[in-house]
Amino acid sequence: MIHQLPKLNYVYDALEPYIDAKTMELHHTKHHQTYVDKLNATLEKYPELVGRPLEELLINLQSLKVDDADRTAIRNHGGGHFNHSLFWMYLDPSNTKNELLAKEISKTFGSIDEFKKQFTDSAAKLFGSGWTWLARNNQNSKLEIKNLPNQDAPIISGLQPLLGLDVWEHAYYLKYQNRRPEYIENFWKVIKLI
Repeated sequence: MIHQLPKLNYVYDALEPYIDAKTMELHHTKHHQTYVDKLNATLEKYPELVGRPLEELLINLQSLKVDDADRTAIRNHGGGHFNHSLFWMYLDPSNTKNELLAKEISKTFGSIDEFKKQFTDSAAKLFGSGWTWLARNNQNSKLEIKNLPNQDAPIISGLQPLLGLDVWEHAYYLKYQNRRPEYIENFWKVIKLI
């Protein structure tokens, strides 16, 4: 079974005015689809890897019996597919809340507002392209905010992702141009976790 682009649970204009329909469509059907296509093309060289769950490939990346260039391709394109698949699920036009996670965030960061401030600051300061994550560290079960470059998936670093923000320019440039902080601020209006 090859990896496939996930369907969204909402239409492209459902996040308006915060994330515009054209950006959503391009982001989903072009950028994410490209990660899926390039991941599948890389895996075709290794029949024993085709059909293996994406999480398994990423967690065991260093032990895969593949060429170094293909390991990098799996990291980049598999990470892009993994990260975006989660991102679409975090976005929610109804802005549904998760009370258990909200309580844990408040306990860890002092308050939801303080968490948002720290997450927003981290995302705004991420140099270049990448992601900002709220994740649970698998070693100590604590929540942490972590910036990762490019399409590095948090599970490669032993993190369980709980909330991720794509801060690649393709996620916001049509609407926000170079105004990343405004995009980040509006992200809070369309997520379902807190």
